[in-house]
Amino acid sequence: MTDHLVAPRARLASRTLPNLPADVSRPSYDRTAVLPGMVHLGLGAFHRAHQATFVDDCMKSGETEWGIVGASLRSADTRDALAPQDGLYTLSIVDGDGERLRVIGSLLETLVAPDDPGVLLDVMSAPHIRIVTLTVTEKAYLRASTGDLDLNHPDIVWDLANPSKPRTIHGFLAEAIARRRAARSAPFTILSCDNLPSNGATLKRLLVTFAKARNAELGAFVEREIACPSSMVDRIVPATTDEDRARIAERLGVDDAWPVTTEPFLQWVVEDDFPAGRPQWERFGVQMVGDVAPFEEMKLRLLNGSHSSIAYLGLLLGKPTVSDAFSDPLIRRFVARLWAEAIPSLPADAGLNPVAYTAQLEKRYDNPALRHRTAQIANDGSQKLPQRIIAVALERLAAGGSVRHLMLAPAAWLAAALARGRTLPANHFTDPLDAALEAIFARNADALQTVSAAFEAAGFAAGSPHRDTLVRIAADHLDSLRRHGAEATLKELLA
Repeated sequence: MTDHLVAPRARLASRTLPNLPADVSRPSYDRTAVLPGMVHLGLGAFHRAHQATFVDDCMKSGETEWGIVGASLRSADTRDALAPQDGLYTLSIVDGDGERLRVIGSLLETLVAPDDPGVLLDVMSAPHIRIVTLTVTEKAYLRASTGDLDLNHPDIVWDLANPSKPRTIHGFLAEAIARRRAARSAPFTILSCDNLPSNGATLKRLLVTFAKARNAELGAFVEREIACPSSMVDRIVPATTDEDRARIAERLGVDDAWPVTTEPFLQWVVEDDFPAGRPQWERFGVQMVGDVAPFEEMKLRLLNGSHSSIAYLGLLLGKPTVSDAFSDPLIRRFVARLWAEAIPSLPADAGLNPVAYTAQLEKRYDNPALRHRTAQIANDGSQKLPQRIIAVALERLAAGGSVRHLMLAPAAWLAAALARGRTLPANHFTDPLDAALEAIFARNADALQTVSAAFEAAGFAAGSPHRDTLVRIAADHLDSLRRHGAEATLKELLA
């Protein structure tokens, strides 16, 4: 009797594109004719579901000089998954009505910076590269608690001493700028797509500091010649699961090692400052504006602030995803109160519509098909909470407003961090301050001392006359969370 072996499924790649089902969208342009015009630092799922999708739209319309060379600054996982697929991957757009699949072709090459920094520097120094975009998360900006560049960080110290073998975004950007300047190539534009206030202005300030530490003349050149427009990005992109891979492979008829799952909603607001040119993104829904700040503030304070709050409260209540957590009536009511405290901090004369925006957020959070894990959102809270929650609370206190709901977020962050290794798995989420937090928790101090020490370690509200008030309110919440749990704390707060 002969065993019937099942042949391995083919891999998504240029050669298998023609065999995909008819209902799967795919590149309609000749990818061999596409020229690289952009480098992206921080090649993760968000970039592939967001900026790379807009560039793919532009390529379909004939703008084939804007291909993307993506670089991972740490892990080789994305390169190893996508290189055998010729950079192709599947974008899965899911909601209650089902799933739509689209193959994205704008990513031409994937690099891993630590493997060979020189290769990435060569690409960034090439004259045809006109834009460098970044999604590297807040911690990669390497700011000290003051908000300035941490010149004592070991990687910054290394980059200043070893400019041809950089480890940080500042090192890569400064060295590429220096090489282009020496070669008399036009400067590229640097576009930050990270969730931090005035991301472009922040990046430029830090980069100028780094460049001046290398060489005063280079610092002056960066300050004078390098455009760093700010942008605001928005699309929920959960981590890809094995279930996603299996489901998508079944639909495609080929394997995709790293598809991306996302929601239908997609927003990108960009300050229009690109001296070396840019794709015509506005043709595909990107808002090109003179000032991104009002849009950025609304997103940070209403979406990101509520996202972090939902994540920590969800973890404490055993809710694995955003939709699970938001379906809890207590969390849903709490988020509405959080928004009510945050909305008055938004500029009233910028044409924003926070009521419509939060109604849209409710629909997005309710999307049961989007399995956005609370543990994923919970990562790096010490880096995220300052702009999402603390800044809002300080403004509200200065205006005489209430911050009791806002301050539950940092208390829940600490309670969730404390729960790791107890009611939560030990490494359920991580934070750059984990070592400091463990030392604080080991003291077994009361809630007020714990919150005060955590605020000090994270630099929350540093120098503000309202810091003690925030600490006291957050400590009251943490004490309740410790004594009575998240459900009772929410009930009391919402009573």
